[in-house]
Amino acid sequence: MHEYTSSTRVWGLTCPGFPEEVSRARRWTRDILRGSPLADDAELIVSELSANAILHTASGLESGRFHLALAVSGRAIALSVTDDGGATTTPKAEEDQADDAEHGRGLRLVSVIAHRVVVHDSDGGRTVTAELFTDGRKGEHLC
Repeated sequence: MHEYTSSTRVWGLTCPGFPEEVSRARRWTRDILRGSPLADDAELIVSELSANAILHTASGLESGRFHLALAVSGRAIALSVTDDGGATTTPKAEEDQADDAEHGRGLRLVSVIAHRVVVHDSDGGRTVTAELFTDGRKGEHLC
């Protein structure tokens, strides 16, 4: 392989900030990862992160949108959702939720499924990236 050639493939999708777009994001992820043993986990993660963008940021406003990026290599899948900003709080996985709580479980679920979750703030919004490693070892850095 040439030294500047990568076996990593990257896809991107921008969706309007409507609730029905979450199902589109799931379908898009499922289609790209068809046949991967990590497809179900990736689909659930994209669903949770997309819904959070719509519910908790300016992405859910009339002109809002959210952006997805999916990177796939032989060793990992990285799923990123970038919102339009405007959130007053930083996303965090809630440890102690009441059994009947309606909110606060999504990022906790993502952090349990993913091997690593990274939140990055920028002027234009926030990006939450969840990584799934194909070898299944949590917390290891591949690069």
